[in-house]
Amino acid sequence: MDSSVPPHPGEPRPVRTPTEPDQGAGPAPAASGPEAGPPTGPGQGPGDEPRPRRRDRHGRGMRGPVAPPQVPLSVSRSDSFRDLVRDSVERLERRLPQLADVDFVVQEVPVLGPADDLGTGVPLGGTLPEGKDEPARVVIYRRPVEVRTKNREERALLVHEVVVEQVAELLGLAPESVDPRYGQD
Repeated sequence: MDSSVPPHPGEPRPVRTPTEPDQGAGPAPAASGPEAGPPTGPGQGPGDEPRPRRRDRHGRGMRGPVAPPQVPLSVSRSDSFRDLVRDSVERLERRLPQLADVDFVVQEVPVLGPADDLGTGVPLGGTLPEGKDEPARVVIYRRPVEVRTKNREERALLVHEVVVEQVAELLGLAPESVDPRYGQD
């Protein structure tokens, strides 16, 4: 019969004294005093580094990965958008090598002044011609493009369309001459 369970309801449990060994509750406590010697075991000595924790403070264990390794968690929406712009520019640079001297910039939103006419809506991109010490720039506005698309595929198509339109405006060409597939997607 187990001594920790009272044999009958209402009877008190037997009380253990410190000299009785604890059965089933782990190792006996180490002796203390000068005859006990230095503490043994990893992380117990004065110069030892503490062991890494294997469990959290609630005993549930360390958290695992938040998502599977194939999911790109570290890629933010702005990084993903820059990648779309970069892919579009690389496609166009194969056809138009003069684009190597043009800077392609991603901004969050356009900076509009009171004199700007919004009759055509919020711009998705813009161009800045070449200056004294600055190359020509094509600016793509991330938030207006993201608002107009539902998924990554639509976003990639719209980004490419905006890049083609802005490059055509910068070079004084028709968008179809910059990319023959313009408007077909």
